[in-house]
Amino acid sequence: MSISSTTGIQIPSPTETADQLARASKAAHAASVEAAVSTRYAKTRKRKDSLATVVVTGAFILALLPLISVVYTVVSSGLARFDAEFFTNSMRNVVGAGGGALHAIVGTLEITAMASLFAVPIGLFTAIYVVEYGNGGKLSKAITFFVDVMTGIPSIVAGLFAYSLFLLLFGPGSQMGMAGAIALALLMTPVVVRSCEEMVRLVTNELREASLALGVPRWRTIAKVVLPTSIAGITTGVMVAVARVIGETAPLLVAVGLTQSMNYSLTDGPMMTLPVFVYNSYMSQGADAQAYLDRAWTGALTLILIVMVLNLAARLIAARFAPKGTR
Repeated sequence: MSISSTTGIQIPSPTETADQLARASKAAHAASVEAAVSTRYAKTRKRKDSLATVVVTGAFILALLPLISVVYTVVSSGLARFDAEFFTNSMRNVVGAGGGALHAIVGTLEITAMASLFAVPIGLFTAIYVVEYGNGGKLSKAITFFVDVMTGIPSIVAGLFAYSLFLLLFGPGSQMGMAGAIALALLMTPVVVRSCEEMVRLVTNELREASLALGVPRWRTIAKVVLPTSIAGITTGVMVAVARVIGETAPLLVAVGLTQSMNYSLTDGPMMTLPVFVYNSYMSQGADAQAYLDRAWTGALTLILIVMVLNLAARLIAARFAPKGTR
């Protein structure tokens, strides 16, 4: 570094100037390399993102195709007998064409409603105990374990259990709607417990602590804070459990039997249900086979519509009773 004699300004020497130019060149080169690498990584990320989007979209479409196929097949085949006669008549004294599934629709609704009446309170109270009172104790862990085991029980086992129980209590010929309700309740309960447990567990502890800090008892906190906050998820879980059992055939075929006549009583003899009606129409075709197949497809379509209506009703109920801030 030299100093000018006239101006007194420091003038860098040629060596220093060369060093500065070299450092500036290196910095510019490093910046250009970093920009190139960043651009390359950006392009790589964009390609990966596009690939992931294509894979996810393809998987969604692939999963949707069977559903669309099933719905199209059931609707197109079930419209053949989707008429007033099908919904206002039973199969009593009907051979060949004609008849309806009123007795099966009534049986399905009654048995499913009774099963829900058994399973929902038991499942909900069990979930509340596990989350609110269990505190990870031995009983809570045992309940969780046995609920997980019950989730995997084959449906035919539940039907055999219910039939054997009523056989011991009432003797031979004890096939009735109540036995079917017990069998379906056994299948519903673990689903209700697990879904309600997860929904109750999602309620933040701050809400509980705020209520308890005001001197509100725990049971009232659960009734007024926890359950209203999680009502939407609980309702959805209950409807999932109903959809899980409303289409069961094996336990109802064993525990309830079948009949071609109307039977409104859950405790007086066999009843017909829609799954068994569909199964029997398909497996016991008469001389006019197409008439039996048409009734089977229409019964399947009716079952799908019942599940859809129940789900819509559950959503409306959940929206009606959910806290204002979550609507």
